[in-house]
Amino acid sequence: MPDPIHFILNTQIGDLPEKAVADARRGLLDTLGVAVAASETELSRIIRGHAVAQFGAGTADAAVLWQDGRRVSPAGAALANAMTTDALDAHDGSKPTKGHVGCGVVAATLAVSKGCAADEVLTRIAIGYEIGTRAGIALHGSVSDYHTSGAWIALACAAIAARALGLNAKQTREALGIAEYHGPRSQMMRCIAHPTMVKDGSGWGAMAGVSAAYLARDGFTGAPALTIEQADLAEVWSDLGTRWYISEQYIKLYPVCRWAQPAVEAALGLVARHTLNPDDVAAAHVETFHEAACLTAIPNTTEEAQYSLPFSVAAAVRRGTIGVAEIGPEGFGDPSIIRFARHVTAEAKPEFDAAFPARRFAVVHLNLSSGAVVTSEVTEAKGDPEAPLTMGEVEEKFLRLASPILGEVDAERLRRAVMTMDGQTPPSSVFDVMARPACRT
Repeated sequence: MPDPIHFILNTQIGDLPEKAVADARRGLLDTLGVAVAASETELSRIIRGHAVAQFGAGTADAAVLWQDGRRVSPAGAALANAMTTDALDAHDGSKPTKGHVGCGVVAATLAVSKGCAADEVLTRIAIGYEIGTRAGIALHGSVSDYHTSGAWIALACAAIAARALGLNAKQTREALGIAEYHGPRSQMMRCIAHPTMVKDGSGWGAMAGVSAAYLARDGFTGAPALTIEQADLAEVWSDLGTRWYISEQYIKLYPVCRWAQPAVEAALGLVARHTLNPDDVAAAHVETFHEAACLTAIPNTTEEAQYSLPFSVAAAVRRGTIGVAEIGPEGFGDPSIIRFARHVTAEAKPEFDAAFPARRFAVVHLNLSSGAVVTSEVTEAKGDPEAPLTMGEVEEKFLRLASPILGEVDAERLRRAVMTMDGQTPPSSVFDVMARPACRT
């Protein structure tokens, strides 16, 4: 079996397939676009203030808060920047883990990589995706509870920070064990039932992981990490370095829970196919899988809006899309969207439950004001690894999210800086633009 610690400490850019390198850039660009847009949320404001108050810069390795400029400890930056990204549910994810790793990986990587060569930054990102995704699969396969992504983000970020700090193999093993033990094993379905700012535990996992590496450097012990070392989970790690999970992430088009997006796609398809106006549609019924059917909130907050299937379908039908405005006060304060959301029902279908999480299906029936009913085909969301978005579509999404906050010039500067990252030159423009307070065009 490949040795995960050797992989963490010794993998170089030349060991990565070209596609994995390209997908590291893709993951970085997509995540930063989401983070820039999310910096305007109340969640981001609160967590950045908390990081400044509770995670002071202290030492020379201080890191910066995105779209803010204040400096805090690397653990504080990982916490606040990952949690900011998670404030807008538009970042990438992994079907087998039923969650996300990139929001923590990118936050931790930039927190500990100032001045690093571009190739090393991309390598750290790729390593983080591999360790995090596999740890998530292993944890799902070995425990009965459905836990938030922070649980395995912690291991990904410990790996990144251990490499950045130059830890040896023994110290890295301790860091992974500390991260696994301290990572947030919080209940995901609790946040589905009661959506609040705790969301997916991503920031706390990133903070726990970065902290774990610093603790291990100082002699703190915590090994073993069972998700890596447990014998009956060895199969999860058997193709490490040959199968690249960074290339199996999905990319979201809309800032709502991925589980709601098949229904959104189905509803938008019906509206386009039948050239429907918003007032032509009186109600909707969604057939989907159990977890999606649990997204029942009628929202009063952006967190509730992002975890609501009825609201997502209603916003899509009423507005023709779901963007940042739709999941903010402009959207959940729109009486026409809320009225429609109260007429959206959902049921779980056994055949769709059986396909989850590898496939996420929905069928939507729109009840028209005329009394007719139109029904979609079985639909999956765009952007899955089996049917990925083009890089042009990812870049277009990035500019759509980032330009209103950074301005068109800096958004384009950041896009170009990420897409041309290569070689031994540090990607200083990436750090510079992310440190700049929002201009709000």
